Amino acid sequence: MPSSVACGTLLLRLSLGVTMLAHGLYLKIMTFGLAGTMGYFERIGYPPALGAVVAFAETAAGIALILGVMVRPVSVLLLPILIGAFWQHAGNGWSFSAPRGGWEYPLLLVVLAVVQALLGTGALALEPVREKLRQFLPGWAV
Repeated sequence: MPSSVACGTLLLRLSLGVTMLAHGLYLKIMTFGLAGTMGYFERIGYPPALGAVVAFAETAAGIALILGVMVRPVSVLLLPILIGAFWQHAGNGWSFSAPRGGWEYPLLLVVLAVVQALLGTGALALEPVREKLRQFLPGWAV
């Protein structure tokens, strides 16, 4: 039976993973479309291609977190995206229900990613399986 810390870390990992998958795949790719997401990034002063990079990065990070693969590096690599979202919403007030969304939810995601990076994978992760495969497969395959 996994420890309470391992189970709590699993819940954190799954909730952060589902959130990232929802933001990347469902919201940015399927709802707004890449063209819409890229247009939004351009309107707020970023290169349009960054919108596509963020959409795919959030999607890939969500999948990796849900599966429990490379959890620490993925959590750290999410930080620039999440800090950028916080920065974008910082002037809109505290509550995310404010017009244009406030900063409280993006800041929470930043903190959750930092905690996930500190805690690691938790229970029911594929990372231990990947590590065991390393001895049987060439380096590029794992």
